[in-house]
Amino acid sequence: MAQRVVEGHMVMTTRYRPKREAELEGGSLFWIIKHQLVARAPIEAFADSADGRIDIVLRMPPIPVRPQPKRAHQGWRYLTQDDAPLDLVSGEGADILPTDLARNLAALGLD
Repeated sequence: MAQRVVEGHMVMTTRYRPKREAELEGGSLFWIIKHQLVARAPIEAFADSADGRIDIVLRMPPIPVRPQPKRAHQGWRYLTQDDAPLDLVSGEGADILPTDLARNLAALGLD
């Protein structure tokens, strides 16, 4: 991942330009790890890549969210505001619960 981070931004590539591009700019790309939504990265822009693909420019660092079970889809996903989990803020368990424990509690619906 370090090779993708440049000047506080990370560039991800995808094969096709999203149909909802205008709606997604300013939104977030959510990361799914081991079938759990765990973080989001604000979308700065979409740009044409040199190899014909589409670059997704993301603001770094990722923002932790309350773990939520989710089936994987390329390891990331765009979500509507209603489907997006809340950000995990300091004092809300972010510094207290280990990630694996928080993930297991969320899977049980005990987040």
